[in-house]
Amino acid sequence: MANLTKLEFTALQSSGRNYLSWVLDAEIHLDAMGLGDTIKEENKASNQNCARAMIFLRHHLDEILKIEYLTVKDPLVLWKNLKERFDYLKMVIHPKARYDWMHLRLQDFKSIHEYNSAMFRITSQLKLCRETVSEIDMMEKTFSTFHASNVLLQQQYREKGFKKYSELISHLLVAEQNNDLLLKNHENRPTGSEPLPEVNEAYAHHARRGKGRGPNRGRGRGRGRGRDYGQERHYARDCRTPKHLVELYQESLKKKEKNPEANFISENQVDITHLDIADFFAHPEGKIDHLIGDGSVNMEE
Repeated sequence: MANLTKLEFTALQSSGRNYLSWVLDAEIHLDAMGLGDTIKEENKASNQNCARAMIFLRHHLDEILKIEYLTVKDPLVLWKNLKERFDYLKMVIHPKARYDWMHLRLQDFKSIHEYNSAMFRITSQLKLCRETVSEIDMMEKTFSTFHASNVLLQQQYREKGFKKYSELISHLLVAEQNNDLLLKNHENRPTGSEPLPEVNEAYAHHARRGKGRGPNRGRGRGRGRGRDYGQERHYARDCRTPKHLVELYQESLKKKEKNPEANFISENQVDITHLDIADFFAHPEGKIDHLIGDGSVNMEE
């Protein structure tokens, strides 16, 4: 594994699967090292340069190939042997790459990034097979495969007069990202909507909970339902009304059923007619559960 880290590029596999890309990498690196002539016909490279080129090429072969070509010392001979052995792959890769190119369509991809990746993969394979794809070919392929619903957009991009495929794809990537941002904003807050203030939000929540409740609703249906059903339940810990006033109010309600016109005054001269249900929340020893059908207050200890 330590030896692999020193490689300039991936070593040629014994199966030859990466031969086409390996050939390109090897040519580029040999040229950069000033050894490009060593793999050309009738070259006049020195023995020293040929030895350096041979060391470099062997270093980028897997162990099986190194053994198979152990006796080869001339870089040009090694280059030819590998070409004869693996060059047939062009006959396999080229038709597949041509097929992929013919059926490449922008509308078939979920994103511009995926389309762009497929474009470069296919064109690279074609170039490895000695078939050149021009910038104009790549742009025309993109324009002609826009979705039918984007015909106007296609025309707008054509009118921009791009000279390079990279310029066109950059504009498409920016437009896609901006469009995704707009869609996310719309999903978070639809057009025309405004956030509710906290007070309104609380009121709306309360209204939803109390919807459908009101005076006389459910009267006579079971214990505790009557004309005042719908008021909230109040517990002893929330009440500040003296116990004797609560009892007095309970008694007054019973008497009102018999004589609605009467005005009752407590022994402490409390005017009961001015008392309201809000004044008689639960006392410290119990709670007002709710008003029952006969108008009395049910106390739960």
